[in-house]
Amino acid sequence: MKSHSSTLLAEVRSFRQNHPDVRYVDLIALDIPGHFYGKRYPVEMLEKVAAGSPLKLPQNAVLLGAQGGLFKIGDYCFNDGDPDANRRLVPGTLKPVTWESQPLGQMLITSDGTQAPIEFEPREVLAKVLERLQHQGIHPVVAFELEFYLFDKQLDNGLPQFARDPLSGDADDQPNLHIERLSRFNDVLDDMAQTAKDQGLDITVITAEIGPGQFEINFGHCDDGLRAADWAALFCRSTRGVALKHGYRASFMAKPYLQFPGSGMHVHVSLYDAAGNNLLAAHQQQPLRHAVAGCLELLPHCMPIFSPNHNAFRRLGGTVNAATRASWGFEDRDACVRIPDSDPRNLRIEHRLASADANPYLVLAAILAGLEHGLEAKREPIAPLNEDRNSGADFPLEMLDAVRAMQQQPVLRDKLGAEFVDVYCENKRQDHLAFQQEIQAREYRWFL
Repeated sequence: MKSHSSTLLAEVRSFRQNHPDVRYVDLIALDIPGHFYGKRYPVEMLEKVAAGSPLKLPQNAVLLGAQGGLFKIGDYCFNDGDPDANRRLVPGTLKPVTWESQPLGQMLITSDGTQAPIEFEPREVLAKVLERLQHQGIHPVVAFELEFYLFDKQLDNGLPQFARDPLSGDADDQPNLHIERLSRFNDVLDDMAQTAKDQGLDITVITAEIGPGQFEINFGHCDDGLRAADWAALFCRSTRGVALKHGYRASFMAKPYLQFPGSGMHVHVSLYDAAGNNLLAAHQQQPLRHAVAGCLELLPHCMPIFSPNHNAFRRLGGTVNAATRASWGFEDRDACVRIPDSDPRNLRIEHRLASADANPYLVLAAILAGLEHGLEAKREPIAPLNEDRNSGADFPLEMLDAVRAMQQQPVLRDKLGAEFVDVYCENKRQDHLAFQQEIQAREYRWFL
């Protein structure tokens, strides 16, 4: 513990020395809907926390709805006295914030690894899954890919407008994969990439996607699942900030345009033993088939995680590469679980179903739970799409159906924690009901 404090203290002191103009640091964590919450600390107080002073925030901040409100979930929020819970600093995440008007720092905080972790905190859920796999001698290597849209900074009566081409000044309203779009939007994309690297994120490939103003960012493969999810979460925060600085809005919304492709969160996962052998490639890739079967079995019960809001369900079965059934295939982007072509050393699954605005900690936890279940159950998967284009299992396409499917699934309750499943499902149910409570102009047009 003393060594841990010494490492943190050295990190804070080094940061202060390298960034003497920074007076405040945002201590941030991801809540259930995938939004950052936290506190802004004077940097000198952060040094005291690093030295061992307690860091406490309300436990129920994790339970905030999509609009920041609190829902009654069991005894939480309204019958528990709204208690504080201990958090800790995440080493290696203290970085400068360069997109704000004033010098600022930020650092991740979490309850995992504290004396009493919050069972429903997303990072803690993933930490428990990774710890259990480690005890079994299973070491995941993970890489996220995130798609997002750029919009004009100004909204039109609340609706997004196409991003303006910096070269022509015209709306970038033509869907394409042209490399020239990367050149035309080079200034903002380059700033996003450099800012991400300054945050310690290992980003690699940038792609112009099919949708107008749509791009994809790839991250390097990481042998620390928590860090890989940290990268995805932090990239969303920095990218939105950098976009505003350049006169755009960046959004990871799942389906901003009905007529154009949605934005997904693709996750590559391979599994290794302590000696570095790829577990999925052993015995003529039989473990790969078992792992796929486990993923597909749990997938219909994980839909509130993969599609965490009303808009995310609009993305499914859309224009390009978004399935409506649980399926798998080799080199097939229509499948939920794709097996990219690779040598045995790098054999992996690519899970393609989650929306870009899903919580990366929970998405990875759900995927790993499916892989673990498959390796334990040792069942054969359904036929791949390469053999049968109609192969697949149905999954819920509406939030309340999805919540019911998730809440009663015994394997999922065991793998992710029953308390988390109950809290998460009620949070999603309440968010969905709250969304329905506003009458839109369309209702008046149809029914008045």
